[in-house]
Amino acid sequence: MHTDVGQRIWTYLRRSPLTFAWLAILLATTVIQHILSPGALDTVLADRSTNIDHLTSNPLRVMVLSLFWLDGGGAAAYWLPYAVAFAIFLAPAERWLGWRRWLAIGLAGHILATLLSEGALALAIRHGLADDSMRNTQDVGVSYFLAAIIAVLTFHIARPWRWLYLAGVLGCYAVPLSISPTFTALGHFSSVLIGLACYPLVRNTMSDQWNPMAGWRGSSPTA
Repeated sequence: MHTDVGQRIWTYLRRSPLTFAWLAILLATTVIQHILSPGALDTVLADRSTNIDHLTSNPLRVMVLSLFWLDGGGAAAYWLPYAVAFAIFLAPAERWLGWRRWLAIGLAGHILATLLSEGALALAIRHGLADDSMRNTQDVGVSYFLAAIIAVLTFHIARPWRWLYLAGVLGCYAVPLSISPTFTALGHFSSVLIGLACYPLVRNTMSDQWNPMAGWRGSSPTA
C-alpha cells in the first residue's frame, strides 16, 4: 500500500522535474531567509534584485538569481502558497508543453516583463514621477514567470471553459493594475499578455486539451 502511494507520488513528480526541482530550491532559500538576520537578508535580496541599477550593470546575473528567492520573508508558510501554485499551474504546464517550451515561455514572461516594468519605472524617475531611490528597489521572485505560464494555460483548456478561465486571469491581474498602478502590477499584467502572445508556440498542442466536465459526462476532452 505505502509502496504504491510512494510510486504514484514519484511518478507525478518525475513528470514535471523542473517544476519540483525549482520548488525544492525555493524551499531551501526560504529556510536560509529564515535563518539570516534581517540586515543580512536585506543584503542578500538586494544583491539579487532585478532593479534598474543591477539591470544596467549585470542584467543576466540578477535575471537568473532573482528566480530562486521569494520576496516576503523566510517563513515556511510563505512558501506554501507557491507550492500550491506550482502544483496547480506550473506542473501541468510542464507536462503539457514539455520542459523546453515551458521554460521558454516562462523566461519570456520573466525577462520581458521585468524590462518593461523597470523601463516604465526609469521613465517615471526621469520625469519626476517616482523617487530616484527606487532605482535600487528590492525586486526578486517567481511571479512574472508564473503569470506567463498561468496565461498560456488558457490554450490548454477546452471551450467554453477557456473563456471563463481567461476572464478570471485577466481580472486577477488587471484589477490590481487599475487600482494601484505600481511597476510590479504592470509587470504582472505584462507577463500575462506575454504568455497569451506565446500562442504560436503552443498551437500544435491544441488537440491536447483539458475539459473540466469530461469526467462528469464520461466524455473525452474536446478541442
